Amino acid sequence: MKKFSPIVLFVYNRPWHTRQTVEALLANELANESDLIIFADGAKSDKDIDAVKEVRKYIHSITGFKSITINEQDMNLGLANSVIAGVTKVVNEFGRIIVLEDDMVTSPYFLRYMNDALEMYENEDKVISIHGYIFPVRDQLPETFFLRGAECWGWATWKRGWDLFESNGQKLLEELKRKNLQYLVDRNGLFPYTKMLKDQIKGKIDSWAIRWYISAFIKEKTTLYPGRSLVINVGLDGSGRHIVTNSTEYNVVLTETRIELIKQDVKESKESLGVICKYLKGIKKSILKRALEKVRYEYKKLRAKQ
Repeated sequence: MKKFSPIVLFVYNRPWHTRQTVEALLANELANESDLIIFADGAKSDKDIDAVKEVRKYIHSITGFKSITINEQDMNLGLANSVIAGVTKVVNEFGRIIVLEDDMVTSPYFLRYMNDALEMYENEDKVISIHGYIFPVRDQLPETFFLRGAECWGWATWKRGWDLFESNGQKLLEELKRKNLQYLVDRNGLFPYTKMLKDQIKGKIDSWAIRWYISAFIKEKTTLYPGRSLVINVGLDGSGRHIVTNSTEYNVVLTETRIELIKQDVKESKESLGVICKYLKGIKKSILKRALEKVRYEYKKLRAKQ
């Protein structure tokens, strides 16, 4: 009987989001054949205690997976430390891993895609991970394709991939500068990954994901993406550590059909990168437009008071 990769879920203080994530997972065709391992972080302050307790009450009620293991942390580790420690523990034990946070709602075909891709590219050293989310681009993308780097919205990897993770942000930044990779790592200057790394180093953001992405990019590793999204992030509402946004730039419609996996040469798809960069350019313009509109609005308010 084929053994499927364990699913690792990181939760904290968002009961509604956690329920959406788990219920979507349970709708996956391989849920009852998969082991679910949950890491529940401890409360950061007194105001979080009730929500943390509610999440823990819910996760203890979950059924429908092959097995469920719950790890409850007494102290607050924070998102980055929790993910790093949990992923390291599980991938070292099982050799491969599927990772979700508590705001990742998946397509019913997510687990099938992840497990099949993990099997297909297990011995391809150039492939560091498998990813389930893709931007809602307008242009056509291939059924699957590779991009340099690694991502964090519903992903999977092997021990050999996670072993390349560098937790020292300063070392990563120095290597980026030494190799003059800032423009490329920022998707041709269209997304502020380098700035995010600098903010992580300064303690302004608590991000393991930026270090994962840049660790992979520096080592010239690639990630497999689907042409249709298997994941939607329902946490961009100010409830967690993600950016708060009132826009729909990251919203997707989950694929209603299975992703067809056909093994291909492991190299970055320049055409797909072009499509992604085109989309990121549109986001950048939209953000600038909203910023200008806010400035104009505040200016009009100021003038009205004079």
